[in-house]
Amino acid sequence: MDNIELIKLANAAKENAYTPYSNFKVGAAIVTEDGKVFTGCNIENASYGGTNCAERTALFKALSEGHRKFTKIAVISDSSDYTYPCGICRQVLSEFSLNLEVIVANQKLEYKVHKLSELLPYAFTNKDLERR
Repeated sequence: MDNIELIKLANAAKENAYTPYSNFKVGAAIVTEDGKVFTGCNIENASYGGTNCAERTALFKALSEGHRKFTKIAVISDSSDYTYPCGICRQVLSEFSLNLEVIVANQKLEYKVHKLSELLPYAFTNKDLERR
């Protein structure tokens, strides 16, 4: 799947966001190693701590269907600027691949591509647990 198609899927997913507090809708679309796409949106909660980001929603949907290897994820919001995954999302995504391509887009469908390892250098991984 090309990057623009993936961004468009993320943008469509954004429309299902539940954002009564921030009014900041985000959509994401993640691609599995075998080419399946899972989308997600952010879902807010009055407790704030119960909020889930679009990236983790998409990832968790894929994980719950048995997928463990991913090639890329696209992220978009209503912003005119690029929307990057938050720190928690970067950490959760790093559990599965630091080589993941992270495509950040704006509403003009302009985008940038980064490796997750660039966005989260020195990630805490299972290798850190093995060194205990």
